[in-house]
Amino acid sequence: MKIKKILNNNAVVVLDNNEEKIAIGAGIAYEKGKNDIINPSKIEKLFVMKENEKFQQLLQQIPEKHFSISEDIISYAEDNLGLKLNEHIHIGLTDHLSFAIERATEGIHLKNKLFDEIKILYKKEFDIGMWAIRHIEKKTGVKMPVDEAAYIALHIHTSKPQSSDMKQTLRQTAIIGEMIQTIKNSLSITIEEDDLSYQRLMTHLRFTLSRVNDESQPIMDDEMLTLLKKKFTRSYTVSQKVAKLLAKDHGITLPEQELGYITIHIERLKNR
Repeated sequence: MKIKKILNNNAVVVLDNNEEKIAIGAGIAYEKGKNDIINPSKIEKLFVMKENEKFQQLLQQIPEKHFSISEDIISYAEDNLGLKLNEHIHIGLTDHLSFAIERATEGIHLKNKLFDEIKILYKKEFDIGMWAIRHIEKKTGVKMPVDEAAYIALHIHTSKPQSSDMKQTLRQTAIIGEMIQTIKNSLSITIEEDDLSYQRLMTHLRFTLSRVNDESQPIMDDEMLTLLKKKFTRSYTVSQKVAKLLAKDHGITLPEQELGYITIHIERLKNR
């Protein structure tokens, strides 16, 4: 396996069976040059990317340490989630992290408006994000804002197999935030983020949006729905407000049976 191009000390473009690939490994390019042979034991990751040229450009533009940190985080995420992330994360997360570290170094901190929602909806990814900001501080001495853990969580979540892209995930998360705010305002309550009823409600709303067009979604029988309307009148009224919000602002129509399930979660939250 010969080096075709050195991107940085830890990444090179190689020719493997006449196919161009990117090889990653600590010090893989140390004292190496074009056409030199790579020791296979030095290769930690080897892959072909659809966005090969864009990745090469990125690696030549950012500090080598930032790339190394990003790869540490990706490896940690894959180990903890037990799956392989989409190859685009090597570009998306690396580019994001490098810019975020530069901002933090200059004392510029961006507030993540969806922090509370991300922390609950993507808990595993958020925990990885928390590990990541500690790792960044350990490697660079730069203290990252906790909001950054949520940004990292989104990059990881949207790189999982069968996950929605970043734009769709952000839209869905923002809509859930609006739904939660409608419920809070209607009940005139404050909610602690570690409240189990709150977490269950938010998770249910996420799946509600995911299966809006799914004909196989669970159906509540009419008798149970009628009972809920009578027994939990106020909670059902709140669920109707949520449905009106979705229809008016986002063009999403919820079946009446789904309002029954949301009513149950609202009732639990109201009486927690």
